Amino acid sequence: MNVVLPRRRSTALNLANMLTYGRLVAVPVVVALLFWPQDDTARWIAVAVFVAAAITDYLDGYVARTYSQSSALGRMLDPIADKLLVAASLLMLCADGTIRGWSLWAAIVILCREILVSGLREYLAELKVGVPVSRVAKWKTAVQLVALGVLIAGPAGERVLPGNGTLGLVLLWLAAALTLYTGYDYMRSGIRHVIDDER
Repeated sequence: MNVVLPRRRSTALNLANMLTYGRLVAVPVVVALLFWPQDDTARWIAVAVFVAAAITDYLDGYVARTYSQSSALGRMLDPIADKLLVAASLLMLCADGTIRGWSLWAAIVILCREILVSGLREYLAELKVGVPVSRVAKWKTAVQLVALGVLIAGPAGERVLPGNGTLGLVLLWLAAALTLYTGYDYMRSGIRHVIDDER
């Protein structure tokens, strides 16, 4: 007699992963909306989509921990979704002149750090070494997302709250400073493992 076992639901379709997929889908939507930088409606819709995506960054981790929905797929896609959202938004804001002049250096620092940490994580994964996310790194991510949300509002936000652009750039520089600190911290930890591996 054959025993029919209940079909197990794929972890790929759990709520935590669905939230991460939503963040991935938000990336091309925000980019497309920023192709019309002078259109206030497009700017505000871009802000709304970006904020919703940023909220899922917190929610997917919370859901995964609370409801035991952690998965290898989720652990892989979560940082990728974060980096794509940040990198794409930064590039579009640089392209439309919202981020310009010396503030371009803040954007460069943030992008370079993301590439550095991604490469470091990939190398350490081969050594079976995990890189835990520090509390400062979480603050960095939060400041970064708030800064980008404010900057995405752009001229539309300036008409509602004068000084909005300046506030966004100040927050961007603060995020860049935290990025430098956390990047150095990760690099120092990573190099220690590299040196140990060479012995």
